[in-house]
Amino acid sequence: MQTPIRGLRAFCFAARCLSFKQAAEQLYLTPSAVSHQIKQLEEQLGFALFQRRTRAIILTNEGKNFFDAIEPIITDLEQTIRTFSHKDNNVTISIALPEFFASELLMPKLGQWTAANPDVNLEVDTLRTRTQKVRSTDLSIVLSHDVPASGIATELFALEYIPACNRALHQQWQNAPYEALQEVPLIVHQSRPWSWHQWAEYHYEGDFAPKQIIQLDSMFAVARAAQQGMGIALIPMPISRSWFNEGMLWPLVNKPLWTKDKYFLVEHEVSEKNSPLASFTNWVVETFKG
Repeated sequence: MQTPIRGLRAFCFAARCLSFKQAAEQLYLTPSAVSHQIKQLEEQLGFALFQRRTRAIILTNEGKNFFDAIEPIITDLEQTIRTFSHKDNNVTISIALPEFFASELLMPKLGQWTAANPDVNLEVDTLRTRTQKVRSTDLSIVLSHDVPASGIATELFALEYIPACNRALHQQWQNAPYEALQEVPLIVHQSRPWSWHQWAEYHYEGDFAPKQIIQLDSMFAVARAAQQGMGIALIPMPISRSWFNEGMLWPLVNKPLWTKDKYFLVEHEVSEKNSPLASFTNWVVETFKG
């Protein structure tokens, strides 16, 4: 039996955002079509890729291992198809950036630039972790403590992290937020496993002994877990402002953890003046520089 490429693509998109609905939006399909394609893939593989819950999907251990193995292959395949489908007379600009920056900031505004530059192709590579390997691109957006050593780096903005949860947990614990930190699971990104203890050093009196800490490997997963009521998460600001504006997350304690984390735009080559690459670079800086 041949494995359908569309099923593998649907699985990769759903695994990145942990949502059939969001995967469907990105693939221009219906959620039921995405679910059906993944179900067919699971039947062929002989194991479940996701745990399906009422309002969420979670990768199984087999699903996570399968994603780690297949995602680079699908990414390379899509890149090859894009390369051969480009028009010879069109300029192509490539950029790699963290998936959370892409989903929360770049994608909502990218249409402004593409509409004004219809003859320029864009290739956007999103990264789930800081250590994920990526092909060579014209530009990168990176999260770093220090100015990146290679390329031409422009600081965009710094991050701070605030404890946040969904509305139900906020209503339950808003009058006793510090007690909540001892009773409710605390969620954090794997790259910053000690962030809650660092936050407590500044803002928590007494012994900080959380009941449970859950580490997730992407910031999108951290925010989604908090939004779905799994616990209280340290959420980066200002990049997550839309989650609060739309009522998906609520600040439990308005006391931030200040860090040295900053986003930088890195140019890997010097762009020619007035070129499409220079135009796109300037647009990114003007749009997102804090």
